[in-house]
Amino acid sequence: MDRETEGREYLAQHKIPELLYSLTSLLLYHRPERPREFLIKTLEKVKIAKATSNDYPNLMDESNLDAMFDMIDVGGEGHINVIQYKGALESLGLSSQDVPYKENEVITSNVFKENVTKKFTELWKTV
Repeated sequence: MDRETEGREYLAQHKIPELLYSLTSLLLYHRPERPREFLIKTLEKVKIAKATSNDYPNLMDESNLDAMFDMIDVGGEGHINVIQYKGALESLGLSSQDVPYKENEVITSNVFKENVTKKFTELWKTV
């Protein structure tokens, strides 16, 4: 195996691209005066959350997730399909590789919010 392939596997194994995407998203959302300090504090919050089971930093709160779901569910049917769900995960920088749903299943708003929040938590736990 060459060094490039090893490097890609290492990054994927430790979910580094997802971590960097989340940190960058938080940085752009908050636009702090001191970005380096903000990133350090965010990682410190993650460390504390791991030790105390507190909430992890999250760009998407429940109202944001509701709004995102409503934008995807343009027909107001109360559910989205798996392809839309996977697209939403990818747009948030989250992996859609391990989605347990079959393509003919539908995802409700509550399931969507629960799963996205869980995926963000899992991402932070790998830091």
